[in-house]
Amino acid sequence: MISYFETIPSTHRSLILVGGLTFFWLLEGGIPLFKFKYKKWRHALPNLFFTLTTIIINFALAFLLLWSSDWVTANNFGIINWLPQMPLWLHALLGVVLLDFFGAYLAHYVEHRIKPLWMVHLVHHTDHSVDTTTGNRHHPIESVIRFSFTLLGIFIVGTPIALVMIYQALSLIFTQLTHANIKMPKGLDKALSYVIVSPDMHKIHHHYRLPYTDSNFGNIFSIWDRMLGTYRYMDREKLIYGVDVFPDEVKNGNIKELLKQPFQNYEKSTLSADEN
Repeated sequence: MISYFETIPSTHRSLILVGGLTFFWLLEGGIPLFKFKYKKWRHALPNLFFTLTTIIINFALAFLLLWSSDWVTANNFGIINWLPQMPLWLHALLGVVLLDFFGAYLAHYVEHRIKPLWMVHLVHHTDHSVDTTTGNRHHPIESVIRFSFTLLGIFIVGTPIALVMIYQALSLIFTQLTHANIKMPKGLDKALSYVIVSPDMHKIHHHYRLPYTDSNFGNIFSIWDRMLGTYRYMDREKLIYGVDVFPDEVKNGNIKELLKQPFQNYEKSTLSADEN
């Protein structure tokens, strides 16, 4: 597996993206969590547009990932390279778990705490019908921000390119899974959420009001939210998607408006869901 991911072809990475999107798209039709009153393709168009911009940015900057991972490997730099020798499976697991913290949890947490970054991240949160296409609905500026945090993670963790590729593949699959409009048995979803980010766990993060919007930041592993006190739970039947201070569903589905969204001037609501 390590050898495969060291030289994974771009076509195979594309298959993970397209195959996963197709799989969860079809699954949503069979076991939907919510029966949205929308035209699915029309809703998907802006989300697929932002998926494309994310792909272009990641492809353009991919050489930085390769250079960084080669450098940390050659110089024996980073956390997993400074630890005592361990089995390969444990080395790989630790590398992916730590990279998930820096590339996903930390990036996401910071985006919610720093206002200019929050306003960029809004594009992702202003989807009123969260489904699998929502997963990669990120403003191009956010794609660069997320990439930068992944780059930081490579240097701090010391991950070789194979682990970077494994992490990115898992990250993509979990993004599609956790945003998919699928109804998983509650008991199974709750059990999974003790180790990995489950669909219900992440969708709580898409609730339109605080404090739920500022919770459940994880992408692959749920341990970071549980360890750092950002885990929250609510009944999925009570979920309302979107952002309370940006309620215009028509504008929130328009590509031109979404591209301008980070530059709007408004305040994040301080009214919590419990006060509503």
